[in-house]
Amino acid sequence: MAKKKKKEKKIAKKLLHKYRLVILNEDTFEERFAIKLTRLNVFVLTSLSAIFLIFFTILLIAFTPLREYIPGYSSAKLKKEASILNYKTDSLVQELELNKRYYASIRKVLTGDVATVEFNRDSVIEAARNDIDILQVTTNKEDSLLREKVEKEDKYNLFEESVNQNSFVLFPPVNGTISEEYNIEEKHFAVDVVVANDTPVKATADGTVIFAEWTVETGYVVIIEHSQELISVYKHNSAITKSQGDLVKAGEVIAMSGNTGELSTGPHLHFELWSKGYPVNPTNFIDFQ
Repeated sequence: MAKKKKKEKKIAKKLLHKYRLVILNEDTFEERFAIKLTRLNVFVLTSLSAIFLIFFTILLIAFTPLREYIPGYSSAKLKKEASILNYKTDSLVQELELNKRYYASIRKVLTGDVATVEFNRDSVIEAARNDIDILQVTTNKEDSLLREKVEKEDKYNLFEESVNQNSFVLFPPVNGTISEEYNIEEKHFAVDVVVANDTPVKATADGTVIFAEWTVETGYVVIIEHSQELISVYKHNSAITKSQGDLVKAGEVIAMSGNTGELSTGPHLHFELWSKGYPVNPTNFIDFQ
């Protein structure tokens, strides 16, 4: 026990033993600065300095832009810019996918690459008759009065008008004799109308020109997108008067007929109609005579 106390006194004596730190002038040995130190003072001062340095470094990193230079840290600005870029990239991917589908449909129109679908006429008629039977419901007096009221309101409505697809009329692009009919078996998804060179070719309905360029096989080609997912195609023209993106009205001149392209056999207009991505017979809707 006495030995232990003696050892503790020895350690305390070492910690509290005083030393003198003196700074002298090397030439004159004049004392410039002196301070009394102990091992305990030095330990306390060193610990406090280390704690202050660590605390100051943490504050510097947490509340100043210097933290951006430390690997693993990122600023709020960079995070915001990364989020915006991610959003834009996602939007561009979706837009590219839509454009890819759109150009694929236009490519089908230009090349006529369409898979035909066989329908059973009797089964379609029977299904339509069944649908009509299902939709036939009994009406009451209140329902009839409501219908009459709505019809009267819509009659004088200047801003809203229900569009009837049956009233959608197509204008003949040219008038002439049909030299080759619409034929699915031979993949001729158009009618060829014989006309003289430089006959004005007119838009069959209001729409937007989505293609107006020269092609090797079909010469000058104009494609117009109309409402109700309808597309009209005009091939073998000698010249075009519209550009891509132009808005046209029904009956407006869009090209001049001709005999251009490797597949042309004489002056005529090759006219196609496409509804929802599938070809339809133009003579069912247009009288070319």
